[in-house]
Amino acid sequence: MARDRKREEPVVETAEGEQAPNAVWFKPVMLGFMLLGLVWILVFYISGMNFPVPGIGSWNLAIGLGIAMIGFLMTTRWR
Repeated sequence: MARDRKREEPVVETAEGEQAPNAVWFKPVMLGFMLLGLVWILVFYISGMNFPVPGIGSWNLAIGLGIAMIGFLMTTRWR
């Protein structure tokens, strides 16, 4: 009798509570947020506190810190 040529796929064992790794895009987006926040703050200081959004003054600093904070919070979910 001929054997079936059907190969069994290996079973990946995971411990309970263990979650799958992050998607490929996660790390670049995380680093992108951190760098964008840093660039925002640098532009704010280098431009003499006029840019990136003129007219809102020191709120540009809060926006830059907020963007960078999103990236830092993403690091807690990185596997």
